[in-house]
Amino acid sequence: MPVMSTEDGTAKPRRARRSPAPHERQRDPERTKARILEAAADEFSAKGFAGARVSEIASRAGVNQQLISYYFDGKEGLYREMGRKWLEYETQAFPEDMGFAEMLKHYVEVSVANNRGGRHLAWEGLSDTGESGPEADERNARLRHEVEMIRERQQNGEIDDRLDPAALLLITMSAANALAVYPQLARGIFDGDSGSPELAEHYADQLAKMITLLGHHNSP
Repeated sequence: MPVMSTEDGTAKPRRARRSPAPHERQRDPERTKARILEAAADEFSAKGFAGARVSEIASRAGVNQQLISYYFDGKEGLYREMGRKWLEYETQAFPEDMGFAEMLKHYVEVSVANNRGGRHLAWEGLSDTGESGPEADERNARLRHEVEMIRERQQNGEIDDRLDPAALLLITMSAANALAVYPQLARGIFDGDSGSPELAEHYADQLAKMITLLGHHNSP
């Protein structure tokens, strides 16, 4: 029988993956998958990819653990599907013709309403090893496209063209996720709940105002 290593380095028999029995499957597979994805978002945002456990995701979702293998081919497939779902949402919620200041304001509001996205980014950054691969290549291609979109906004006069678009993208991405990634700093700075809608609205307005000011060309 094939063997696999456990987390403590010992070996144990590898069980053949099976499809869940008919009575284990839910009548509504799409709803079941949505529950699994929701539970996975909570688990990954709390512990990062390395620390997340499939058994805990299944428990959060109230499903048999085998369903995660059946629907998503395990933890890595589930994580990739989460990324795909976010990109699908992002494409609809943040069209390229949206004003840059308004776009950032909306990002802040989404980040606070659902802070898991910002935390996912933070975990990915902390565990980054610099390795390349298809997923990294796809991500980098998207980022380069966003840099080019900022450059076009500069050419159209929306943003000061003295700014490096690549640097501006990183700055604004970080700023948009700040309330989710640095709640302890936000509480100290604003003396309030970093997750409150009132603070999110105020912070989003200030960030949008700052970006709007960058559209005014001043003498260097």
